[in-house]
Order: sequence, then structure tokens, then C-alpha cells
Amino acid sequence: MRVLLVEDDPVLADGLMRILRQSKHAVTHESNGLRADERLVNQDFDLIILDLGLPGLDGTEILRRLRYRNSQVPVLVLTARDKVSDRVQGLDLGADDYMTKPFDLPEFEARVRALLRRGQSATGAYLYFGDLTLDTVGHRATLEGKPLELSAREISVLEILMLRVGRIVSKEQISQQLSDLKEEISNNAIEVYVHRLRKKLEIGDINIRTLRGLGYMLEKAATP
Repeated sequence: MRVLLVEDDPVLADGLMRILRQSKHAVTHESNGLRADERLVNQDFDLIILDLGLPGLDGTEILRRLRYRNSQVPVLVLTARDKVSDRVQGLDLGADDYMTKPFDLPEFEARVRALLRRGQSATGAYLYFGDLTLDTVGHRATLEGKPLELSAREISVLEILMLRVGRIVSKEQISQQLSDLKEEISNNAIEVYVHRLRKKLEIGDINIRTLRGLGYMLEKAATP
């Protein structure tokens, strides 16, 4: 699962990232509120862990903007603001859960699991486009009912494209998503993943169109 951690305390952020990665989550960290908001405009996540007292942009404003864009991604507020009025404000703005610092790690992990389950049940574990189906939890894809042999990277690229059907996806967006595990992904590598994926989708009615200088778009293949 893709998790965005917005926390400006470097020690706490490092500890939380290690815990989340041990649970096999792809974690992106931002310590600045403005950069976090910009990332949320351009990237999709399965969970946001959000501090409120942030440089650049307060966490409450990040939450307000997120819900104004109609995003339904689960948000766990993790903050030192422990007044009842702060809790009420955070929940009214659209937070799904609210934890105050300091906190117990087992409880934090349990709440993360609960929010991820809730998010999966709300959005569904499967993505569909024509005869193409992607199981985002089991990391399996089928086309016309037949399983596709895809690498982990190809599955990730396919998920990014299927989440943005009808929209152009730039190489930068793909690189940002694939680099969540601190691996550098070059444009050449992205081109290779897309090329391999396109070849494997040729057996069906799905095509990945290249728009030069812009990126890629998943679409139905043209009828001969």
C-alpha cells in the first residue's frame, strides 16, 4: 500500500517509516506542508498520516484542500494538539482518525491497518478497464479472463495507468510512484516497462498510447 507520511520531526518520521516499510508499505515522506499538498494533487495514495503543525502549510489546511478536491483517501491525523476542540476540528474537516502524541506504536499500527482495510472496502481491491482486470491486493492481472505474466514493476505501472484512465500520465508521475521505496527510476527504465506492458496487452483490446513530450494514456485499442 502507498502511504504518505507528512511529519516534520525527523526522528519520529524515520521511526514511522521503518515501521511502515516493515509492513511492506511503500512510504513517501514530506516534512513541509506545501510540498505535501503539491504531491497530493499529483499522486494517489492509500493512506495519509498527517501532522498538523507543519512549516509551509498547516495540516488542517492540507486536509481542507484534500476534501475540497473530493479525495476519499483515509487520513490519520497524528499531532501534539490534544484539545477536544482540535479533535473536533480535525474530524469535521474530514480526518478518519485522530491520534495525539505521544502514542503507543502497537495502537498506531492497529489504526493504520484498520484505515487501510476501510479504504480497500470503500474503493474495492479490483480495477477494471474493458476486459482488463487488476487485483491491487493480490497483484495479479487478467485480460479477457486469462492471467497476464507481469513483473512487479509492470504491475505497478499498470495500476498507475488504470487509476488515471482517460488522463495523461507523465513519466515524472510514474517515476514518483515507483520511487517510493527510495530507488531511482530513470526515464529509460520507464520506457522499457511501458514497452513490455504494451506488448503483453496486445492480445486484447487495450493499448497504451504514447503522447510525445507528455506521457502515456491507457485506452481501448483502435478497431481495425
